[in-house]
Parts: sequence; C-alpha cells; structure tokens
Amino acid sequence: MFVKKIGIDLGTANTLVFVPGKGVVINEPSVVAVATEDNKVLAVGADARQMIGKTPDTIIAYRPMKDGVIADYRVTEAMLRYFIDKTTGRFRIFKPEVMVSVPAGVTSTERRAVVEATMNAGAKAAYVVKEPVLAAIGAGIPINEPRGHMIVDIGGGTTDVAVISLGGIVASTSVKVAGNKLDRAIAEYIKKNYNLAIGDMTAEDVKIKIGSAVPIDENLSMQIKGRDLMTGLPRVIEIVSQEITEAISYELDEIIRAIKKVLQDTPPELSADIMEHGIVMSGGSSLLRNIDELVFQETGVVAHIAEDSLLCVAKGTGIALEHLDIYKKSITSKR
Repeated sequence: MFVKKIGIDLGTANTLVFVPGKGVVINEPSVVAVATEDNKVLAVGADARQMIGKTPDTIIAYRPMKDGVIADYRVTEAMLRYFIDKTTGRFRIFKPEVMVSVPAGVTSTERRAVVEATMNAGAKAAYVVKEPVLAAIGAGIPINEPRGHMIVDIGGGTTDVAVISLGGIVASTSVKVAGNKLDRAIAEYIKKNYNLAIGDMTAEDVKIKIGSAVPIDENLSMQIKGRDLMTGLPRVIEIVSQEITEAISYELDEIIRAIKKVLQDTPPELSADIMEHGIVMSGGSSLLRNIDELVFQETGVVAHIAEDSLLCVAKGTGIALEHLDIYKKSITSKR
C-alpha cells in the first residue's frame, strides 16, 4: 500500500484518518487499553472502547487525549503509530507526510508535543493546523477570500469558535465544553433526580436518541438501565427529552457564551459578512437536535449544520495536504 499523505483529526472522542483520493479510511474512538503490569498497549480504537468500564484491575482502558490536547504523551504516540500503520501498512518503504488538527486555543508546548508524537509515530513530515481552519476547509468555505466566515466546531472535548478571513483566524476562542461534558451532565442529572448510576456510553446514547438543545413539541422518551444507588441493584427508568434539554442547558449556555464572545471581538466589516452568510456548525456534537435553532435564538444569526459535519476536520486535512501551497498561511507549525 503506497500512501504518501495522511490527514489525522486527532479528537478527544474519535480519531479520523483521511487519505487524499480515498476519503476517510479510519473512524475509531480515541481509546487505548494498557496492561498495568508491563505498561504494554493491548488494544487501540474500537477494540479498546469495548473494554471501557469492563476491565479487570490489570488493564486500564482510557482516552489519552483530554480536552483536545495530549494528556498522556507515550500512549498518544502509540495510538498515532497504530493509525498510521493501519493506513499505510506496517512494512512501508516511504514514510508519509502527516497533517494533524489541534484546538484553536492550543499552546506552543502542546502544539510541539503533537508534532513530536507524530514524527516519532513514523511520519516523514508533520504539519499542525488549527481545527476551525480545517473544519472550514472541509465544509467547503473559501477561507482565502477577503470575507468573514464564522465556524463553530463542537467535538468531543472542545468547542472551537473562529472567524476566518484571508486564510487566517481573525477572532477565536476555544472552550473545554463539548460532547463529553454534555454526556456527563446527563449522567449527573439522572443520578441526582433518579438515584440511578449510568455509564458514559448510556449517557451518550440518551443524548443522541432523545436529546434536544431547545424544548420540542413531541416529547420523545426512552428507557434506560442502570444501577440503583440506594439498593445497588439494576433498575430501569423512563426519561423524556424535556429532561435532557434541562440537564444540558448549562453546558450549552457556555457554548453560546463562547460564540457571543467571538462575535463581539469581530471587526464590523466581517460582522456584516457573517450576518449575510450565517454561522457554519461542524463536529459530531453539532448533530444534537435543534442546536442551530438555539444559536439563532441566542445570537440572531442564522446557523447551518455543515454537510458531513462529523467529517469536516478530517476532510479539511486531506484538502489542505493536497494544496499545501494554497493553505500554507494556515499551517501553524511543521517539521
């Protein structure tokens, strides 16, 4: 298998690998299972995610990325090596060029850590680009034009909000509130109101199936299973979407505050462009029911969910890799 260029959307929840000409070839959870005795990596991605919450004391399954940045350097490197090997084949003659996404609020040290980890995982050259820029490229926004475009990328660990013009970020912010925090808020609400403990995967399932950013007329409901905190025995309850809207309202407020802050920091000329073209939303958590409606209610600016919003950043890495000369201004660091 001869792959010269690879784009990696290194997310807190999922990692997507994009190969120019082929599209997204890998979409797996950013989870690694490690044996505690000899510190050996046992499984990565989908295989490791199945182990979360079900491992014996000798195995830990966890996410080495926290809030969009590397929390465990060695394990992240092992995870990157696994994804690069799986894409290019272990016995490759040529090392690939790799582009990796990082949150808008990343520090120079965190950025360097991503470059180092990518190089050590087997890349010939490593490029780092901020997530909102890649999300905008992937969503088909012509970022090099002298026109203001606003992108809101809501992932698993971070929400990145940015206004882009002439290939660069004019105003941006990054908040550590996204899909994972919404899941935790749902689990916390059920624990407080129903004395029932549920796992992260169940909370995510509830969010996807009946969650909504604004109250809806048809009150959806679903049954959830968990452990009763009083008796310690398994129990089933029924929950409705109205409750989920209430459970995640504080977290959504933080995302709205971030959007408003960036709008306030935007020069007037670009604000006029944003009013005209609206806000583009990408990332897996932008698929939450009616989140575009909430943004419109709170800001007065129309919001659109990008096509294939889950894949925008990964697609952006592929497009930027193929046209490095056009997007060279957007690359924040390379080696």
